[in-house]
Amino acid sequence: MPFELQDLTGTFSVTDIVVALCLSFVLSAAIGWVYRATHRNVSYSQSYVQTLVILGMLIALIMLVVGSNIARAFALVGALSVVRFRNAIKETRDVGFIFLVMGVGMAAGTRFYLLAIVATVTICLVIFVMYRFSWFQLNVQRQVVKVQVPPDGSYTAAIQDALIRHTTEFELVSMESIRGGALTELMYTVRLKKGTEPGSLITALGEVNSGQRVTVLTGYDQTDL
Repeated sequence: MPFELQDLTGTFSVTDIVVALCLSFVLSAAIGWVYRATHRNVSYSQSYVQTLVILGMLIALIMLVVGSNIARAFALVGALSVVRFRNAIKETRDVGFIFLVMGVGMAAGTRFYLLAIVATVTICLVIFVMYRFSWFQLNVQRQVVKVQVPPDGSYTAAIQDALIRHTTEFELVSMESIRGGALTELMYTVRLKKGTEPGSLITALGEVNSGQRVTVLTGYDQTDL
């Protein structure tokens, strides 16, 4: 039975490879800079941005390999399905950037070069406009208050009195036993009164919880924890 090696490189030229990979690199890098410039939260990851660039080039390479061969496409899907990603995406916006570089990589890999360029420029402009003018921002800032109290005794009423004096609204979110039952932690979402500083709320709560720990997390709507 004759055995022959078949080189399928001739289905695309060296120019196609260079243009697809270079274009996907440039456009993915541009998307990475846009992500960096419009990132608001504290958990910025250089590794994530570098992964965006690598992902865009990999998708372009995969599209070159697949071409118009359906059997090859299913084979690649089966091979890639064994990969499992354990990193949790903290922000929904990050998922959008992943799909953006994937779409750009697909367009570059299938040699829709103009589509890749126009789509990247248009979507990046939309992202900048939404960032600059804070589209869909909810101008209601709430805080998370964590209060630790001894398990014996009624502290809830005193804590609620302090919250009533310093907040316009509050809601008990959770009650949890910590340190092996030595303390109880109460978690509230609150909205401070105008002109009230978080420090004054901490002082008021510290006076009624027997000196246990009080934590106020401000701006948690915009900051990932």
